[in-house]
Amino acid sequence: MNNDIRTVAFIGAGNMSRSIIGGLIQNGYPSDRIIASNPSTGKLEALAEQFGIRTTQDNLAAVAEADVLVLAVKPQLMAEVCAPIAELDLEGKLAISIAAGVTCERMSAYLGGHASLVRTMPNTPSMLGLGMTGLYADPVVGEADRAFAGTLMGAVGEILWLEQEAGIDQVIACAGSSPAYFFLFMEAMEQGAAALGVKPEDARLMIEQAAIGAAQMVRQNPQSSLAELRAQVTSKGGTTHEAVLTLEQQGLRDAVKDAMQAAVTRAQEMAKQF
Repeated sequence: MNNDIRTVAFIGAGNMSRSIIGGLIQNGYPSDRIIASNPSTGKLEALAEQFGIRTTQDNLAAVAEADVLVLAVKPQLMAEVCAPIAELDLEGKLAISIAAGVTCERMSAYLGGHASLVRTMPNTPSMLGLGMTGLYADPVVGEADRAFAGTLMGAVGEILWLEQEAGIDQVIACAGSSPAYFFLFMEAMEQGAAALGVKPEDARLMIEQAAIGAAQMVRQNPQSSLAELRAQVTSKGGTTHEAVLTLEQQGLRDAVKDAMQAAVTRAQEMAKQF
């Protein structure tokens, strides 16, 4: 844990805020330096009970006390939420956004021209501490602020700093949206297993364990390319070879490439909306 301890206010108490707060607490961050703000009390009460943090329904009170504000609200609500915050003195405060589709330029405008801003794009496995987050900071953001943002998002998984903000769209395609790709593939396997007469509970066990095992094999063999790992279990003329050949013939690679491009295109469209 970075020794740079600041008071952090989470504006929005949804799943991602909960994940980051949990990661911070697990890594030894002092609970009394974390504030969560949310319109309703249910999520706040749960956070206070589980993590011992401070909570409030007053965004402005939370921001006024904080050194860092984490903007964790839906993109379509960001302008409305930021408008009163922009009236406060934000000098010296670091703002961290986790909203998809809201550019740094737009976020800065929402905050009255505030420049000390880091844009991030985490994914849902962050809830398990297995997240992948892309981060981008304008060159005006100092090294200490960049380091703090990295520590914050590193509490829920791996991080990747981007040289250009456009890289956020690539992160969306490769990490932000990609858990759903894997879920879809596993869902298709589940349906395939059912067609073979496999009991649902047995199919679930085999598919999830194979997915976990395959991911661990990738992680524990960094010297091997993905193509090499695939080849190691694909003996020519065997069952795996026939299965993989069928996937290739059905256009799996092109389908995945097109899906990732579609994610990028939609991210670019959202940037124009918000």
